[in-house]
Amino acid sequence: MDSCNEEEVPMRLHSAVEYLLHSHSDQLRSIILSPDPKLHYPLFVDYAELMDADPPLARLVFANPTDYLRFFDQAAILAHKRVLKDMVSHEKGVEKKFIHVRFNVCGSPLEFPETFPTIGRVRVKHRGILLTLKGTVIRSGAVKMYEGQRTYQCKKCKHMFPLYPELETRNSITLPSICPSQRSNPCEGTKFLCVENTTVCHDYQEIKLQESTQVLGVGVIPRLILVILQDDLVDIVKAGDDVIITGILTAKWSPDLKDVRCDLDPILIANHVRKTNEMKLEIDIPDDVAMKFKQFWLDFRDTPLKGRNTILQGICPQVFGLFTVKLAVALTLIGGVQHVDASGTKIRGESHLLLVGDPGEWMLEAGALVLADGGLCCIDEFDSMREHDRATIHEAMEQQTISVAKAGLVTTLSTRTIVFGATNPKGHYDPDQPLSVNTALSGPLLSRFDIVLVLLDTKNPEWDAVVSSHILGEGEYGNGKQDEDLANIWSLSILRRYIGYVKNHFKPVLTKEAEKVISSYYQLQRRSATHNAARTTVRMLESLIRLAQAHARLMFRNEVTRLDAIAAILCIESSMTISAIIDSIGNALHSNFTENPDEEYAKQEKLILEKLSLIDESLESNGLEGFN
Repeated sequence: MDSCNEEEVPMRLHSAVEYLLHSHSDQLRSIILSPDPKLHYPLFVDYAELMDADPPLARLVFANPTDYLRFFDQAAILAHKRVLKDMVSHEKGVEKKFIHVRFNVCGSPLEFPETFPTIGRVRVKHRGILLTLKGTVIRSGAVKMYEGQRTYQCKKCKHMFPLYPELETRNSITLPSICPSQRSNPCEGTKFLCVENTTVCHDYQEIKLQESTQVLGVGVIPRLILVILQDDLVDIVKAGDDVIITGILTAKWSPDLKDVRCDLDPILIANHVRKTNEMKLEIDIPDDVAMKFKQFWLDFRDTPLKGRNTILQGICPQVFGLFTVKLAVALTLIGGVQHVDASGTKIRGESHLLLVGDPGEWMLEAGALVLADGGLCCIDEFDSMREHDRATIHEAMEQQTISVAKAGLVTTLSTRTIVFGATNPKGHYDPDQPLSVNTALSGPLLSRFDIVLVLLDTKNPEWDAVVSSHILGEGEYGNGKQDEDLANIWSLSILRRYIGYVKNHFKPVLTKEAEKVISSYYQLQRRSATHNAARTTVRMLESLIRLAQAHARLMFRNEVTRLDAIAAILCIESSMTISAIIDSIGNALHSNFTENPDEEYAKQEKLILEKLSLIDESLESNGLEGFN
């Protein structure tokens, strides 16, 4: 790393002061008007603006940030003193001791891959430059205090100079070999005294940053890096936050352990932190793609359920059938509309799905739901969770938060997460027993799942023959180019865009007709809840509303019709192993896509309305509802 020439320091410091006075006088004035003189204040500078105003200075900040970030902090102190001196008498400004210039590289050339690599591609060549990394905070340590500066005096010439601890030597301070004074006649003194009351201490926090899983390929292990936050940067992020951090890459020795080699671990000393949580769900949807979605539903105006099934067939197309499961997955991913009731209680919009298989020691890692905030968390072996995690997941799934109170830390973390769970029954599945007995999961936990599907392998030779033919057919044409015609096949990227589009553009509202169907079904289930009480709580009513809203979104609508209410009931019926009102639902594992889903729906609608004693009221609507 190049060190700066002593003659150039005053000139470059002067350039930094002039730039801050010219471009950031408003921030300096705001800092001066703040009352507390002992706080550490940030002064935000756009690196792109610095490049336009003073390219040589910008290049030095990039190439030698260790020195020039300190220069800019010194320049900020000098600049704010000049602003304070020029302020009128009636303005009560206070001189500050600590101002830190924070460089935001957004929109600058430093966002190119060479200076903005993924965490897994950080190498030695990135050491000593202004580096930017993007990732998810998976752990934040407690805020500590450390000694950041100490002033020494030469015994011979009385010259005073600051020294800074070095992380590579475990924050120890190394004294210079000779006096660093800049006199014409060198002092060459070799003995120094520490000046009393000159120690400067800083707030200090360590966080762990993990590569964003969105940018990784399948099967790639996300890499981690330790990040050090100081002064005004501490406690501004928490576990689960997506961040972009700019700083200086260095290293520190790993802890001493007996019979273990001591290594240098890479760390990033942060200068600027930018949270990007609001960007989590942003999906690029061009106008031409949105028009394709609208044209798709115009083409299927007369047969809307056939259009719906075309979309569903794009979910795991290599897996044959499983119509019920794929519909449940789609509705869970899309979710309902979050709202706040009259008492101020937030009712979640995200749905949860539990799959119970029929015949791994995996544990739910603490923090998985927090890291999946705003997304999807898939949990296998759901019944194998530790008791502590099983208790915590109640709050995480319903209130969508996790409360932490330990080691002096009290906080609440967001878990606005869709949960896909999979579990096996305890022994062979007994259809005569309720789910809580078969799965060994408590009733309150089961009630938090909107859909619970039991997949029973009933050894059906005809089904096995159809599935094997499908798999063999996949092998014949699976390597061909995917057709972009939405009437035939929906690729994964199109599915992702469609789900993002309908979640952002549709907030379905229940019609009176849909409300009556859902209310009647819920009341009927409550009257027959003796065998399956865990699934027929008031949460079932909320689940029905969420699923109906999700189905309306799936159908590209802003209104929840009777069709959506019936579709939600059919999903719930698939979850009922004992108290189902329809006996013809069948095994979810062997459910298939029908040739004429709209005609099939008309039969199911009539059957459900008869069971709910609503058949007379529906005669005037003449069966199947059309697409709005």
